[in-house]
Amino acid sequence: MEENSEKFELYRFTADKGQTPLRIDKFLVDRIENISRSKIKTASERGYLFVNDKQVKSNYKVKPGDFIQLKTFYKPEKIEITPEDIPIDIIYEDEQLIIINKAVNMVVHPAYGNESGTLVNALMYYLKDLPMFNAGEIRAGLVHRLDKNTSGVMVIAKDDETLSDISKQFFNRIPEKKYLALVWGVPKVEEGTITGHIGRSLKDRKKMSVFPDGEYGKHAVTHYKLIKDLGYVSLIECVLETGRTHQIRAHMKYLGHPIFGDTEYGGDEILRGTRFTKYKQFVQNCFKIMPAQALHAASLEFNHPKTNERIKFNVELPENFKELINKWEFYLQNREI
Repeated sequence: MEENSEKFELYRFTADKGQTPLRIDKFLVDRIENISRSKIKTASERGYLFVNDKQVKSNYKVKPGDFIQLKTFYKPEKIEITPEDIPIDIIYEDEQLIIINKAVNMVVHPAYGNESGTLVNALMYYLKDLPMFNAGEIRAGLVHRLDKNTSGVMVIAKDDETLSDISKQFFNRIPEKKYLALVWGVPKVEEGTITGHIGRSLKDRKKMSVFPDGEYGKHAVTHYKLIKDLGYVSLIECVLETGRTHQIRAHMKYLGHPIFGDTEYGGDEILRGTRFTKYKQFVQNCFKIMPAQALHAASLEFNHPKTNERIKFNVELPENFKELINKWEFYLQNREI
């Protein structure tokens, strides 16, 4: 089978320093969505499973510091990607990359049941003259992702060399990513670190859970700092040391401070405050202002793949996020004591 006649996905992981010996198929199942041990075994039999650049079998025991690469073939999911003239908020562009400010409600890449209106559809129109964006790849140019309802800064690669370079930076934790989130309550410790493995919830596979002990899930570290105390809620800054799915959302829930409006992690309920009807109505109005989790990727800093110069990009909070903060500030100043 010719390699270039098939579509494939390439995954890369580096085992943590404290990794206990674990079969590589189980290691990967815990870290890759919708993959099975049999699929990993097939990949290893085809010679597409590597540890430290050497082919291994699916029963290989992962050790601390192992660099793992897995290439898996997949069907195109019967999705035909149509280039669409969708506005993109581009804040920087050169020959290698694009920096965008992703809007809330924009899905990053197509999937079954959500084939159009995504960022990739928009990129395929805007960059239709580039080889990477006219091959029908559902993750064309994507180095990282943001959830549908998370706004903020993203980097898009315009060619394979750039994609490889920036992806390697992300795996080596070279970029610095800062987020702003409005959360329920006020952390008792104004500045701290949340550490806990993140993996698929054992009760609901659509959600992520924190597993402080054991081998399940991926090592995850979030540093947080209180920016503004608003009584019942607070604005915090989060710096990601790792980049796991739903990392901030899961970690803040684990800390006891779910992100305001987060429907998947309990932030869409009134978790702090009084029982008065007036207050309840106020919170409901706040939910209407921002009917999604109040989470924004505020800045991204990394090394430019061509010049190796350290570059940083900042994007302001969306207007409804600003309005939400202003509304809480006004309420705090005018509440009845």
